[in-house]
Amino acid sequence: MKDHPDDLAAAWSELVATARRTVTDGLVVGTSGNVSRRIRDLVLVTPSGVPYDRLGPGDTTAVDLEGRQIIGALRPTSELPMHLTVYRTTTATAVVHTHAPYATAVSTLVPELPPVHYMTAALGGPVRVAPYALYGSDELAAHMREALRDRTGCLLQNHGTITYGDSLDQALDRTAQLEWMCRVWLAASSVPGRTPNLLSAGQLDAAAGRLSGYGQPGRDQR
Repeated sequence: MKDHPDDLAAAWSELVATARRTVTDGLVVGTSGNVSRRIRDLVLVTPSGVPYDRLGPGDTTAVDLEGRQIIGALRPTSELPMHLTVYRTTTATAVVHTHAPYATAVSTLVPELPPVHYMTAALGGPVRVAPYALYGSDELAAHMREALRDRTGCLLQNHGTITYGDSLDQALDRTAQLEWMCRVWLAASSVPGRTPNLLSAGQLDAAAGRLSGYGQPGRDQR
């Protein structure tokens, strides 16, 4: 291991804090979600079936990009195939998977989240729904990979969400934005006799251009 122990400890602490936020923010119930962070060829990941409030420094769990366990005695999350697929196919350094309720509801209704808000552009465009497959399976990871093409997040049919980013904060923020947009669409589409107005591809492109310069120079753009 070339990674400094203090760096790994700080990264693990940040990962656990992010996982706990998914619970307090109502994005998961119990241990139903999972979070990971890549540090070069090492992937820190939440362990399977352990409540996040019980995780401490001694529970650090990490695998390599082939899924071989490098650090820890706790078994990694059952959704490891999805996390590793993201890291193998993108430049992501953080992944957040949740069972967010509004997003999960939308995943049962449509093949793609209708673009009801310009923040759709922040995820790369209209958010696709990956077809259902058994959790933890290579089949699910393959469906997710296709749904994430040119996107930084997708819905998993009858399952939940997955997003990635350059940091845990960014990945979690994208999850929250996705859940919020799903809630907005469900609310708007439930009004009898009314059909939600949707944004055009041109309007999303314009929003994407504006969002690319959003925030403060030199700071993490979420």
